[in-house]
Amino acid sequence: MKIYAHRGSSGTHPENTIAAFEAAAKLPVYGVELDVHLTKDGELVVIHDESIDRTSNGTGYVKDLTLSELRKYDYGKWFSSAFAETIPTLDQVLKIYKNTEHHINIELKSDVFPYEGLGEKVLHVIETFGLADRVVVSSFDHETIREFKKSAPHIEVAMLSMEVLVDAYDYAQFIPADALHISLPAAMRKMTKEALLKGAIIRVFTVNEIEYARALLDIGVHAIFTDYPEKMMGFINQNR
Repeated sequence: MKIYAHRGSSGTHPENTIAAFEAAAKLPVYGVELDVHLTKDGELVVIHDESIDRTSNGTGYVKDLTLSELRKYDYGKWFSSAFAETIPTLDQVLKIYKNTEHHINIELKSDVFPYEGLGEKVLHVIETFGLADRVVVSSFDHETIREFKKSAPHIEVAMLSMEVLVDAYDYAQFIPADALHISLPAAMRKMTKEALLKGAIIRVFTVNEIEYARALLDIGVHAIFTDYPEKMMGFINQNR
């Protein structure tokens, strides 16, 4: 079972910041996950929420602010006074991983606001960095995933779901998606075992407790996303 650092090493660093991604890059985990939004002036920034209220000392929606406006605020001190972070661009994060071997999960955050051109811009950056064979592009917005796969059939895509699905594997094939990224509660349902038997690639979010990691290891899922990659790496090493 492979390990992805969720929003970087976000249990020990402020999520989706350079500090979190640099910490994760030093770990021999399989991959890293990050979230991408589009600013008012069309820049790709890495942040989870639609607004900056929770993870910065500013307020407002990413879509309503330019990159320079977003960079007026701090994105680290909410987590700890030891961190002073600005909002990173997708380019900045990918530069950290360009020369590592980590698999990179780029989540398109278009499920609330349908950012025009988000997929195309992300694809351009992926190709510019030469990372097409090292990324998976995911989203809760399955329409966007379908369109991304049409424009870039050579890049892996994954559908995200919080819900228990009937015939999850068949639905993923319909999109078509190469993998299923499902929430921890849903992963414990029979749909997961059924999908695995049909050949689905299943990755589960967000797994921070050893007991859940052990259960998922027994089920046979392919990977987990965790805020504590170093801790989960220790668990996996002990159970090989």
